[in-house]
Amino acid sequence: MRLVAVKHVFCNPSLSSSINSSGFVTLVFAALFFFSFGTAQEISPEFSQRVDSLIKAAPKTYTEIHDAFRQYRKDTVLMRYFSEKSKEKNFLEGQSYALSELGRDYRNLSNYSKAIKLHEEALDIAKKINNLEFKVSSLNYLGVVYRRTSSFRFAMDYIQQALELAESVPNPSEGLKRSINVSLNSIGNLYKILKQYDLAISYFERSMKLEAELGNELGLAINHQNIGKCQEELDQLDKALQNYRTSLAYNEQLNNDMGRVICNNSIARVFIKKDKISEATTLLKKTLQKANELGDGFLTAPVYNNLGWASLLAKDNISAEKYLLKSLEICETHNLRDENAQASHFLSEVYQNKAQYKMALQYKNKAIALDREILNEGTVKYVNDILFRYNYEKKGNQIAVLAKENEIVRLKLRKNRTMLLISGIALALLAGILYILYRQYQLKSEKKLLTLEQTMLRSQMNPHFLFNSLNSIKLYIINNEQKNAVHYLNKFSKLVRKILEASSQREIPLSEELETVELYMNIENIRFSNEIDFKINIADDIDVHTIRIPSLILQPFLENALWHGLSSKEGEKNITLDVNKEDYGFINISITDNGVGRDAAEKIKQNKVLKRKSVGIDITRERLANFSRDYQNSFHVEIVDLYDDNNQPTGTKIVLHIPIE
Repeated sequence: MRLVAVKHVFCNPSLSSSINSSGFVTLVFAALFFFSFGTAQEISPEFSQRVDSLIKAAPKTYTEIHDAFRQYRKDTVLMRYFSEKSKEKNFLEGQSYALSELGRDYRNLSNYSKAIKLHEEALDIAKKINNLEFKVSSLNYLGVVYRRTSSFRFAMDYIQQALELAESVPNPSEGLKRSINVSLNSIGNLYKILKQYDLAISYFERSMKLEAELGNELGLAINHQNIGKCQEELDQLDKALQNYRTSLAYNEQLNNDMGRVICNNSIARVFIKKDKISEATTLLKKTLQKANELGDGFLTAPVYNNLGWASLLAKDNISAEKYLLKSLEICETHNLRDENAQASHFLSEVYQNKAQYKMALQYKNKAIALDREILNEGTVKYVNDILFRYNYEKKGNQIAVLAKENEIVRLKLRKNRTMLLISGIALALLAGILYILYRQYQLKSEKKLLTLEQTMLRSQMNPHFLFNSLNSIKLYIINNEQKNAVHYLNKFSKLVRKILEASSQREIPLSEELETVELYMNIENIRFSNEIDFKINIADDIDVHTIRIPSLILQPFLENALWHGLSSKEGEKNITLDVNKEDYGFINISITDNGVGRDAAEKIKQNKVLKRKSVGIDITRERLANFSRDYQNSFHVEIVDLYDDNNQPTGTKIVLHIPIE
């Protein structure tokens, strides 16, 4: 049987929004390309000798390789050289390490698709050599990439896999312990981003316990800082203050100025919230001096913001304006959007206090534009209040007229109070009835969808398919074809597992769906004596990892092509699956067979004593119809009969039109 290769195509994503100038990005990539091209053949003898020595020693742990190449891991040219040499000498641990580090470099350049591809290659090699440390490391790297692209679900999946694998070892090595710590921190930060602070704290505490075992004081300082931030957001100010001070103590032991600045700024922020303005201001001024010495805008901007906030609460609008404008200047220079938004919010209050309502409105609008969170009711009211005052100052006479008109309307409403009350009650009852009807409709839809999912799973796992597949494998065993038996038994078990996993998800990546149908075709092809030539063709502009489709929708069409199109055909038997991009945000998935055609298949079916009833396609149509209602997307299935020049049937083509984001 011909092996089917699914081509993975990655598109270069746009760079992070934190880079302001497209010219700067172009310059960076041009410099990297020139450096790589110009030095591809200029590997130093020292590095070459180090590579040869390491490959000869062939260490099996991640820590040993990392200690040897820590200083070189940011050099993509040297890492590619190490990867190729390791591949040439079949030193797969070294190749997996080099690919992981190359993926990390691409991740830091915001080329996330390339990073994912490299980390997946490293993970495949780690699985091939069954090296737990390298598998855990690759899974952690994949989790970080998906977290940076805000794909929190995928990030959590990979990080959780890494954590479970690492913790499966009763006595983990130092490398595994560090990987466990990375996983715990990553999960904690994910939950912190999602504002699930209690869950985040639980993971930071587990990470802190491991850091204590490793004696990593910097890790302990970071975890105490993270826990304090979560407690502060939960308004547990005393607990937050205690953790900030513990983190500060560790940073004092390490003589870490950056840690001192971060901790003191956090402590001062708690002081402000506890209305200890004088103490906060004294600490912030001392911290500002150290932050300016470090020259890092990421550190100085929050300090200026907190000084401005403290001055604002102390009703010192002049100092508040000075500090906040300085923070704004730093934020604009370094594109610090969150601090920029915070400074703009505070400046709006400053100018409101100074009765400069136009400036207040300008900064409030700027802050809203920068905010990524949904506006709450209080913010909307605040903006409307400033807008009202600004318009009042500019158009006092018009507001006076509006006030008189409002008084007239209020008098009319008072006269019709009873009528309005009755109308309100009627509307409330109507709204309640409509809500009940809507909930009933939702429950019916959910029940129908659940029934369809269960029916689809039964059709995927029907007893005939299981029995026939196992019989085919049994035949290999009887014929003493042990390799074929083991090969197809592995494929069969993997297919069953994938079907069960996919059945619990409404949508899955296209890559997983293609892998499932390829396994299905491999199993079914045993019963056709491997006569069927099955191919998958993917267009170059399709990224199968980012496109998501309803789970388990392709198998019924392939089953239909096998048993109605090809089972009764003599000679060459082909099935081709093509994936192409259509205009207006759609992809087309086409399944083409060179079978006997639908008319001939129906006649053959009528003449059979035991008629095989195919319900999979009907179930799939209903599932797609339900997806269309839930997601307001238009799924469409098209069946095309194929004929030759003599109007003789040459097969059938199924085209699924699936919308994508």
